[in-house]
This record gives sequence, structure tokens and C-alpha cells, in this order.
Amino acid sequence: MKKIHKLVLGVTTCVAASCTTFEPVEFNVNKPESVAIQENIDAYPALKSYINRSAHPNFKLGVALSLADYNNKNVMYRLANKNFDEIVLGYEMKHGAVVQSNGNLALDNVGKLLETAKAAGTSVYGHTLCWHANQNATYLKSVIAPDILSSTGPGWDLITGADFETDAATNFQSNANAVISYTAAGQGANGVGRALKITNASVRANDWEAQFFVRFAPAAVLGEKYILKMDVKADVATSYPTQAHVTPGAYKHWDFFGTIAATPTWTTYTKEITVTADMATCGAIAFNLGKTATNYYFDNLSLTKYNATGSVQTKEKTPELKKTLITSALDKWMSGMMTVAKPYVKAWDVVNEPMDDGKPFELKTGVGKTLKGDEFYWQDYMGKDYAVTAFQLARKYGNPTDILFINDYNLEYNLDKCKGIIEYVKYIESKGAKVDGIGTQMHIDINSDKTKITEMFKLLAGTGKLIKISELDIGMAGVKTAAATQEHYKAQAEMYKYVIDKYFEIIPAAQRYGITIWSPLDSPASSSWRADDPVGLWTQQYVRKLAYSQVAESVKANMK
Repeated sequence: MKKIHKLVLGVTTCVAASCTTFEPVEFNVNKPESVAIQENIDAYPALKSYINRSAHPNFKLGVALSLADYNNKNVMYRLANKNFDEIVLGYEMKHGAVVQSNGNLALDNVGKLLETAKAAGTSVYGHTLCWHANQNATYLKSVIAPDILSSTGPGWDLITGADFETDAATNFQSNANAVISYTAAGQGANGVGRALKITNASVRANDWEAQFFVRFAPAAVLGEKYILKMDVKADVATSYPTQAHVTPGAYKHWDFFGTIAATPTWTTYTKEITVTADMATCGAIAFNLGKTATNYYFDNLSLTKYNATGSVQTKEKTPELKKTLITSALDKWMSGMMTVAKPYVKAWDVVNEPMDDGKPFELKTGVGKTLKGDEFYWQDYMGKDYAVTAFQLARKYGNPTDILFINDYNLEYNLDKCKGIIEYVKYIESKGAKVDGIGTQMHIDINSDKTKITEMFKLLAGTGKLIKISELDIGMAGVKTAAATQEHYKAQAEMYKYVIDKYFEIIPAAQRYGITIWSPLDSPASSSWRADDPVGLWTQQYVRKLAYSQVAESVKANMK
């Protein structure tokens, strides 16, 4: 509401020994609308003051922040304690922040945070125990690294290899026209073990339409020397070329390790190359099998690289041993974190972002991808039951009454992904573990589909599980801070209110864990998260936005 400010000016004129009478002059000045609006927003009480604790005793209004912001007791510390029940750390309670290069856990800062939060009466939500990102991937890879058999002077180091005695396709794959299977035992090279069998059912217009790939790392570097050696045969006499790919399917050069001849009799193919500029940066060998409709066989494959200063002979660990070692690493990490946190942390994201975006009823995988330095996919080594193990470990090392969540993003964008995670929860529980709740992140924008948001909440409500909006922030659909208009901010405020209203409308009271605001402040241009996107309830200068008022109105209206 606009207010009228009155200014009164007094004019006094003195002439010689006398003065005229004081005459007040009144001016009416309209307060600028922007000032009036901001005053109204600033008049709202703290957000958590709207929570009816009698009617909603377990509801948590949370906020994400950094460990340093909270431990240093700066402005964000005060904002969080004043407005929210619960805090969640964006990074510092994750594997990559805590696990050191030797596998030990650095938990002093986490312990200090828990003490600080306890003193402030603010609860802490544990985020996150088992994820593919923000991992100390270097350490985890070292746990399952090949065993060193010997170390010598200049020689050839094994880069990758396969004897195909198990079904673990850890370093090879094919496209749809090259169908992978295995021979029976005793049908491998020289009648020993088994071999890889690849079937190309028909002659293709292009030989590369049926491709088998062998992956290796690190990628080839200009001037390096490699030897590819393997046993090969085919049901009919044929030949097939090799190509250099950066990753499988990412073609770079027409020749890598020459053209291979195969007959119905096992032969050993050996090819030494020196990496040219056309081959450099490639980490996959493509075998083009489309010219001949037949069965191709491969066995005892090895790729070695010349080491001018010394040669290390290694042996790859078996998939079974890798699973055991990685499960042990997960156990050590979870037991260490939860033992320190359990006196104060009573709820956790146990498994984060398990479902694949393109195949939403399947798990994510790192196979065939160029992984970032902090990526490690537990499921690639522990299998589909990795989440079963994670929830069982959380029950073992946490408190008996801890609330354990599975959490994922884009559930409102891709309803099949929402259905996929619901099915995965059923699978986890069919294996004997207990999942208490499902978190939906909801990193959305002002144009997000409201119909899908509603449908997502209905699907989640139907599970009977606790439901948490775990990471809510709402952007401007690509509009950066400097370009955002009042209409954008109105649309953002309306979307915040819509999401919260629908959560309360559709999720039954007994299933409402709470709502966490992931980005309380607008994101700065330097941020790694939604850079320069005005997603918050406050500006970067801690000024409340219109979105704050609508979150307050929604919480107030739904707390009756």
C-alpha cells in the first residue's frame, strides 16, 4: 500500500527589527511503488514462524548452505537460523569432501558444524551418502586398480585386456547390429576357456554399421607406441578394418590397428603402431564388422604401451574382487560419517540420483562415458543391489529411528523417471532394505509444466512414503539477473507458491517431511550452480524478494 508523506516548510522573513508571521506550507509526496512493495515484503515475519507446530510437529523447512558460512557464523548463519528449521550442506558432507587419498576420513569440520547447529537449535539433514558425483574417485579407483606383478626397465605396459571368461564387459561394447554373446567353455582359442562371440546377422551398406569397441585409458598421445594382440577367427574367411574413436561412436580416423584377417581357424593377430596426430586423444578401437554376415570370435585380447623408462606388469582384478573391495570402501565411508553424525543427524539422503535420464527405468552407469575427475559409479561395480547395500549400511550405522531417503532430479520433468524411481524403491525393499522417503529435487524455472508437477506429486503420494521437496529453486528460464524484470520476479514468486501449495494439497499430512530451499540467495555469475540466475528468495545482497512473500503466504495458508 502506498503511503503519503507530508513535508512541512516554514518560511520566516525578517526585515529590520520585525519578522513576518510563520506560515506552514504543506506538500504531499507519493512514496515510490517499489519502496512500498519492498516495505510490505520486509514486514513479513521469519518463514519458520508460520509453521503450526501443533498441527505439523514433524514438518521441516530447510535451507542449503556451505559449511564455512555456517561455522563462521556470518550473515547466512543468522538467516538460516532465523528462517529455517533445518540446514543441509551442498558439498561438505559428501565423499569427495571427506575421504582422503589414503581412504581416511577428515570429519573435524563436520563435527564442528554439528556442534554449532545443535547450539543454535537447528537440525542437520545428511546429504549425501551414495552418489556418483562429488566422490574421491581417485581413491576409489586405486582400491580396484590392477595388481602389479612386476616392475622392470624399459618395456611394454598392459593398458587393457580381456580373456572373456566372465560376462563383465568392463572395457568393451558394441552397437545394436553387432550382437555380443560368448562361446561355451572349451571353445576359446586353442580349446581353452571361452571366447567372445559377435554376430553380424546381415551384410550392411557400410561396414561400420556393425561395430565392436574396445575402450582404454588414458587416451592415446602423439608419438606413443602400442601393440594390439589377440586371437581371432570367424565362421567364414573375412577381414575387417579398425578405426580410431575418441569414445565409442565418436569417430576420428579411418585406421587405428590395421585390417584384420580372420578364418575359421584361430590365429593370433599382432599389430604395433606409433600414434599419429589423427589417432591422438582416442581411447577406443572400433572393429568394423558389417561387411560380412557371420560370427566373429575374439579371445586373449591385450593392448600394451611402450614405456621407455620402465615397464610395470599388471593383472586386472576380477569383477567379484572389485565388488568386494568397493563394498568395503562404501562400508568404511558410511560407518565413519554416520558414527560422527548420528548424535545429531536423524535424516539422510542415502542414495542420490540413481535413475538414468534417457532410460528412466534403469540405473545410471559410467560405462562408455568419459568421466569427470570426481565421478565414480558404485553401481557399475556393486550391481543393481548397490542401493540395497547402502540402505542396509545406513540402518546398521545410524540411529534405529533415522529417516532414510532416496533422492533424484527431474521427476517433475520426466514422469517416467518418477515412475522409475518408485519401481526402484520397490526393488530395494523386495531385497530386504527399508526406504522411508523419496526426495524430489525440483530445480525448475518459471515456465515449468504445472500439470506435470501436479502429476508427480500424485505419483509420489501414491507410494505411501514420506515425500520431501529436497532442493527447490526456481530460475528465470535463461534470463540472467541483470535482464530480469518485475514480471519475471512475479512469475517466479507465483511458481514458488504454486509448488508449495500443490505439495500441501496432494501429499497427505502424514507423508510430508518438508521442503528445502536449495538456493536461498540469487546465484552469482561466478557460481558453479545456475550461474547468474536469480533463483533465490533473497538477492545476493540479502534483500528479500517477492518470492519470499509468496513462500511465506503459502506456508501460512497451508499450516491451518
